[in-house]
Amino acid sequence: MISVVQGGKNMSEITRVALDAMGGDNAPGEIVKGAVEAVQRRDDIKILLTGKEEVLKKELSAYTYPKEQIEIVNATEVIETAEPPVKAIRGKKDSSIVVAMKMVKKGEADAFVSAGSSGAVLVGGQVLVGRIKGVERPPLAPLIPTLKGVSLLIDCGANVDARPSHLVQFARMGSIYMESVMGKKNPTVGIVNIGAEEEKGNALVKETFPLLKECSDINFIGSVEARDIPYGVADVIVCEAFAGNIILKLYEGVAGGLMKKVKEGMMSSLRSKIGALLVKPALKKVLKDFDTSNHGGAPLLGLNGLVVKTHGSSKSTEICNSIIQCVTFKEQKINEKIREAIQQEVVEEKEEK
Repeated sequence: MISVVQGGKNMSEITRVALDAMGGDNAPGEIVKGAVEAVQRRDDIKILLTGKEEVLKKELSAYTYPKEQIEIVNATEVIETAEPPVKAIRGKKDSSIVVAMKMVKKGEADAFVSAGSSGAVLVGGQVLVGRIKGVERPPLAPLIPTLKGVSLLIDCGANVDARPSHLVQFARMGSIYMESVMGKKNPTVGIVNIGAEEEKGNALVKETFPLLKECSDINFIGSVEARDIPYGVADVIVCEAFAGNIILKLYEGVAGGLMKKVKEGMMSSLRSKIGALLVKPALKKVLKDFDTSNHGGAPLLGLNGLVVKTHGSSKSTEICNSIIQCVTFKEQKINEKIREAIQQEVVEEKEEK
């Protein structure tokens, strides 16, 4: 018999998110605030806050929220950003990251979200949660804003050195994500390159390009130059993490710098201030569309459970959206679809041999 919880919903309708409350530049305040905002918006979420119990109780006492939707799971240790990831995961078994990930591994939580140490999240995801059989390298895949909506940048930080077979899997997993989570039918896939011509690129791109062309299960459109990414040239942008992380950081930096200069210009004279009042509504919409925090965190695809990494500087909005993002991920059964796709890939490779 299924027990009834949270306003009449049974356990299968509830997404349980293990949230690392101690990770990130603004922890635990903004993390807890984001959790509260999430349960105030959705009644189909249960948040398991991992961290120092007394600290989290004090933070939660400032809010009014449905008490049955947030539970504190005590974790006495914290993994700091500068710590060696492997050593930290092995040594700090009662850290907020390890405790939360173990809940995902045991099936006590459907997803894990953290703004903490990227290295620890990547290592923990592979060691504790585990890879789907057949997945060579799990990639981090954030949604980035474009003039056409959003594109998926895969990989942006997990695999600095990658092989062609890794990029092919990234393309397949990214296509599944965009179609299932974002509702994009037959999403286009492009590989990051220094020119549109097929013969251009480094050794990795030159080796990967023909492999992607041969994939019948993805909509490969060829090379994508970095300058075209903000225009939405492809739905899935494939690259190794070295290039992906540079693209992501430059993307964010240019956006922030431009907005700063626009604001300075608008405040430079009385005339510009009057003009600013007139364009403010339209400008706010543009800023919202290009605000990466509105798109949640970056999932680490290809694992046996959902692991989502948010920016270390995340505020409550990004934490909230990352939590809600997990609901769609669970509902669309992304892990199951990736598992099926990888198994099919293995079968096809055996048949070719």
